[in-house]
Amino acid sequence: MPAATATAAIASLGTPESGRRGVVRALSVAPMMDRTDRHFRWFVRRITRRALLYTEMVTTGAILRGEDPQRFLAFHPDEGPLALQLGGDAPAELAACARIAEEQGYDEVNLNIGCPSERVQSGNFGVCLMGDPGVVADGVAAMREAVAIPVTVKHRIGFDDLDRYEDMLRFVDTVAAAGCDRFTVHARKAWLKGLSPKENRDVPPLRYDEVYRLKEERPDLVIEINGGIGSVAAAREHLARVDAVMMGRTAYDDPFALAWADRELFGDDTAEPPTRRRVVAELLPYAEELVARGEPVARLTRHVLGLFAGRPGARAWRRHLSEHAHRPGAGPEILAEAAARVPDEVLDERG
Repeated sequence: MPAATATAAIASLGTPESGRRGVVRALSVAPMMDRTDRHFRWFVRRITRRALLYTEMVTTGAILRGEDPQRFLAFHPDEGPLALQLGGDAPAELAACARIAEEQGYDEVNLNIGCPSERVQSGNFGVCLMGDPGVVADGVAAMREAVAIPVTVKHRIGFDDLDRYEDMLRFVDTVAAAGCDRFTVHARKAWLKGLSPKENRDVPPLRYDEVYRLKEERPDLVIEINGGIGSVAAAREHLARVDAVMMGRTAYDDPFALAWADRELFGDDTAEPPTRRRVVAELLPYAEELVARGEPVARLTRHVLGLFAGRPGARAWRRHLSEHAHRPGAGPEILAEAAARVPDEVLDERG
């Protein structure tokens, strides 16, 4: 089974499937609040063309009743494939937002059943809804009825004392019956009291075996694993046991870790890993357009500080951007100046 799983995943990697089952993309970059905005997504798309990207989580209320929903929904055509992640628990509102996502050109809509923050709990969505799988199933069914694009769910293995494998299996079975196209499982439980959202990303131990077991016992479901995965090599190991892998903080803090993903995980032999020099060159016209629209260049530069993570010149790159990008009149030249502080051999490395 593991070998067959990996073969099936690689066979359909990156395909623009919109059917009700079998929506597989070998790699995705996790939705991260205050991180995976449109500028970060455009940047990371210079490094991987095939990984599925996500918006930050957006509540249904912000889309349906907010003053400026396009602030959350707008994206550049180059960002795809792209999923809109929603937070909410009302089926009618979730369905309405899913329709908006499809109309706007999103490739997928995803429901957040993993966030443990107090704000999310007070709105009755996020990981606390694992305790009420029927509510999640109703929301998924409503979205599934409303759109043709994939409807997926991101969740934890459990929360508080509801963290047995059998509890997760019951949740998954209930939501699968409603038509969920893929389950992205963060392989840690969450503690709703006593741990901050940040601590919930590190303190509860990883339990990968339970995600593997889920795939073994429900082979017809598309299962993606998330949590603590920090390299393309590690992702390949997981793909022997599950259908797909989601990377989070590594993709943000060291985005060039994704440079070999299209070739190594998506089987695209034509995909040549970019050099960092090429990435910087492609950032310059984007930064120029940003400034021309009246937006500060720092909205982009804050997301690219990790481009040279772990390489000579990384500190000089970060320091120049941090010190100069917020100054009045700063433009794309800030990026060029920062890159000039990095050794040529590092600029020209591929992956």
